[in-house]
Amino acid sequence: MPNGILVFIEQRDGKIRKASLEALSEGARLSAKSGKPLAAALVGSGISSEAASLGKFGAQKVFVVDAPAYSLYSSEGYSAALQACAAKADPDILLMAGTAMGRDLSPRLGGRTGWGVADDAVETRIENGKFSVVRPCYSGKARAIVEFVNSPVAVATLRPNVFPQAENPVSAEVITVADPSPKIRAVVKSLESEKGSKLDVAEAEMICSGGRGIKGPENWPVIQDLCDSLGAALGASRAAVDAGWIDHSHQVGQTGKVVSPNLYVACGISGAIQHLAGMSSSKFIVAVNKDPEAPIFKVATYGIVGDLFQVVPALAGEIRKLRAE
Repeated sequence: MPNGILVFIEQRDGKIRKASLEALSEGARLSAKSGKPLAAALVGSGISSEAASLGKFGAQKVFVVDAPAYSLYSSEGYSAALQACAAKADPDILLMAGTAMGRDLSPRLGGRTGWGVADDAVETRIENGKFSVVRPCYSGKARAIVEFVNSPVAVATLRPNVFPQAENPVSAEVITVADPSPKIRAVVKSLESEKGSKLDVAEAEMICSGGRGIKGPENWPVIQDLCDSLGAALGASRAAVDAGWIDHSHQVGQTGKVVSPNLYVACGISGAIQHLAGMSSSKFIVAVNKDPEAPIFKVATYGIVGDLFQVVPALAGEIRKLRAE
């Protein structure tokens, strides 16, 4: 079986993202099944020292584009750099994490090359020599098998927290790829993180979200306290974001971030279809709502009917007690 698998490795501030290691681990699984060689592509500035570490997750070769122009992400620059890596690696499958960067980069790359792109995959397959992915559709109510027809390279983004991260140590060959020096028309000058921001809901293993039921932005500390007790990320429903109570970066849902954490705690969220589409694939769902007929209870693993302002602080207190034992 010719060609191979290339995995784009996302990094921020020189640190490799967990979601990319999940994608690389899935690439290693496909490589073992198909016999295709596995390679990784790393783009950034001052990141060459991280390349060899990718062998820990099965990368046999690591193609690196390291130049000051890539210190901050731009779709023009990174798509050109990734295309240069692909020209050296000659893959027929290209995987990347379905993060904000991956969702922006994959269609840009597809547009430059004509390669087929499938977004938000929750399963990958190689059957009879053909690669396909499974992705949710109709707001998560069904799943579609997506095949790539007449595409020399199949590009797929993988939903974070769905594919297990697994070590498969090999000795990685690091290959430096010349900077393609694209003419980047839109240049990112700086990135400003939200004040007080801790964990990104897209990659967090635990998320506690608040909705309209928190009654106002002054009550976010109630939800944040539960987050702190669990080590979870702070999420929000669209209603809370649209009301201006919290930044859009926290929004979970079809028009926010689609998440698949191990634990999702919904506090004062009724469970509109838009929100359920973004979190129903969570492994365990705990819902706290005073309305026993709230749709969120239909998908919840555990449901608590009660006032969140009484239930949530009690939960946080009990969790701290358990952790102290």
